[in-house]
Amino acid sequence: MLIHPRKNHFLFPWKTVLAAVSCGLSMTACNRHIQAPPSMVPEVATVTVARQRVELTTELPGRTSPYRVAEIRPQVNGLIQKRLFTEGSDVQADQVLYQIDPAPFQAALDNAKAALGRAEANLPALQLKADRYKQALADKAVAQQDLDDATAALKQAEADVAYYQAMEETARINLGYTRVVSPISGRIGRSSVTDGAIATAYQPMALATIQQLDPIYVDVPQSTTELLRLEEKRMDRDGTNANQVELILEDGTKYPLEGTLQFRDVSVDPTTASVILRMVFPNPNEVLLPGMFVRVVVKEGVNEQGILIPQQAVSRDPKGNPVALIVNASGKVEQRMLSLDRAIGDQWLISSGLVAGERVIAEGMQKVQPGASVKEVSFEPERKPGAEPTVKTSQPPPASN
Repeated sequence: MLIHPRKNHFLFPWKTVLAAVSCGLSMTACNRHIQAPPSMVPEVATVTVARQRVELTTELPGRTSPYRVAEIRPQVNGLIQKRLFTEGSDVQADQVLYQIDPAPFQAALDNAKAALGRAEANLPALQLKADRYKQALADKAVAQQDLDDATAALKQAEADVAYYQAMEETARINLGYTRVVSPISGRIGRSSVTDGAIATAYQPMALATIQQLDPIYVDVPQSTTELLRLEEKRMDRDGTNANQVELILEDGTKYPLEGTLQFRDVSVDPTTASVILRMVFPNPNEVLLPGMFVRVVVKEGVNEQGILIPQQAVSRDPKGNPVALIVNASGKVEQRMLSLDRAIGDQWLISSGLVAGERVIAEGMQKVQPGASVKEVSFEPERKPGAEPTVKTSQPPPASN
C-alpha cells in the first residue's frame, strides 16, 4: 500500500485490485455451477378413462298450459240477478255460477204447457170419431170421404200434441239455462260482469274462464333436426321409463314430480321448422300456473358404454377442434383429437378419440407439451385449493440413455 506524499491518501496497486476481482468472479461462477438444481419433472393430475352407463337427456324450453279450459258464456238472453262464486276460487262441475232472471222463461214454459194441454184435450174425441167412422164405413153408413176427413183431423191433432211437447221441452231447457253452471272443475278467474248486467246468448265476451290445473300441460317446441337426431340415437325405446320427463322451474329449481310425454304433433310449423311435444305433469299443489316458462328434461335413452371426462381436460387447437392430452405407458404426453357428443354437468361425453384405460390430463396441461415426461397424481375434482394431491406413481419412468 502506498501513501501519496501531498494528499496523504492511500493508494492500491491496480494489478492487485484486478487480480482480486477476477478471483472473486471465478469463485462465484464455480459456486453457481456446483449449486445448479436438476431439471424438475412437471406434475400433472390425470383421470383414468372408464366406460360407464350414461343416461342421455335433452333440455328444451317450454310453456305451461291448462289441462282443460272452459269459457263461460250465457245461452239465453236476460238480466244477471246474481254472481254465485268467489273470483279466483276453485269450483266444481255443475256448480251454479250466475243466475239469470228466470221469470220470462218460466212464463214461456207455462204457455207451452197450456198449449200442450189444449192439444191433448182434443185428441181423444178425434180418436173416437175416427174409430166410429171406420166402423160405419163397414156398414155403408158413411162415405169414404167422411172417414178420410176424420183420420186427417186425428193426425193433425197428434202432430199438434208432438209440436207442443217440443215447445214445452224447449221452454224447460231455456229455463234451465238461466242457471249458468260450470262444465268442468277447476279454478275460476275474474268475472267480466257484475250483478244487474245484461247477458246475450253466446256473446263473444266470456262471463268468466275456468282452467283445470291438475294435471297441467307443458308444450315444448322441438326442431325437426333435433327430432331426427333423437330418433336415430334413441336407445331405450322399449324401456318402461322412456316417456318420463323432468321439469325445471323458472328459478332453476327442479320440480319434484315427474311428467309423461303424451304425444308429438304430426305437423311442422313452417315458420320455425319445429314440432310441438306435449307433456302432462301432476300439479296437486297448483305450483304450476298457465303461461309459465319452464325447461323440460327429456330422456333420450341410455348409453351403456359412455365415456365421460372433466370439461377442463378438453382444450381447443388453433382450428377450434377439441383435443386432450394423455399420458402413455412410457409416462410421456400425447395429444389426442376428440369428437364430443354433449356436455353432461361438468363433464364431456366423448364420441371418439379415447379408449378405456387411458389416462387423461385434467390439471397441469399448461405446464407440459406432447413428448414430455411427467409425474402423475390422481385428479380430485372436489379438492380444495392448496391441498396436496394424492400421488398415483411415486417416480416417473426412467429416461432411456
